[in-house]
Amino acid sequence: MNLKEKSRKAGRIIPAKEHVYLDGPKSRTYELGFAFHVLWQFLKGFRTLHFVGPCITVFGSARFREDHIYYQKAEEFGKRIAELGFTTMTGGGPGIMEAANRGAFENGGESVGCNIKLPFEQHYNKYLTASVTFEHFFVRKVLLVKYSYAFIIMPGGFGTMDEFFETITLIQTKTITQFPIVLFGKEFYKELMLAIESMAAKGTISKEDMDLVLLTDDVDEAMNHISQYITTNYKIKKRWRIPWLFEKR
Repeated sequence: MNLKEKSRKAGRIIPAKEHVYLDGPKSRTYELGFAFHVLWQFLKGFRTLHFVGPCITVFGSARFREDHIYYQKAEEFGKRIAELGFTTMTGGGPGIMEAANRGAFENGGESVGCNIKLPFEQHYNKYLTASVTFEHFFVRKVLLVKYSYAFIIMPGGFGTMDEFFETITLIQTKTITQFPIVLFGKEFYKELMLAIESMAAKGTISKEDMDLVLLTDDVDEAMNHISQYITTNYKIKKRWRIPWLFEKR
């Protein structure tokens, strides 16, 4: 009986991975091999993304189709990011990710995808100028943050919330610079904002932390917020290619 048949018999909608690494200590040889495998994943990501230029990452659901308003707004964000001279980075899949990549790609901008291997295979969308696939979410999330100067959080589910809260935690704890975060969709995120306001009222976060996020329904407001912050605080520094490392574009 193969993995998918076992999963169906167990009543799982999504089959479990065969290799589970969070199930307690394994042999030292296995752990060393896992460490080298993770290192290789990072190196592959670094080589692919080192020269893509400064990025703005767009997070959001893979489930919205192109006739949905959020897909159309994400596509507009991709276009505007390209006009700003930045690279649009996403998780490389369908839905919001495809829309943002599409907006950049069809308007002559750089469009990057950091994909993930899943039991139900997530395929690259067709609007990418560079892409890389990872096996572990934690590697992928590091790369989605590492090269970006701003983050746009479109409506999404568990994965989008994970990416949003991890990014804002890194900024809140000053682990990374206070890059702008845009939470797009006032109606969609109104309950979440009430929960965050409740956290501030109860003292589990600082009231100043509320200022880390711009909640908006306006693409112009979002891009002006990002553009003003970036042009005030940063300048682009050229990265030089080293021939003997066989570095590509």
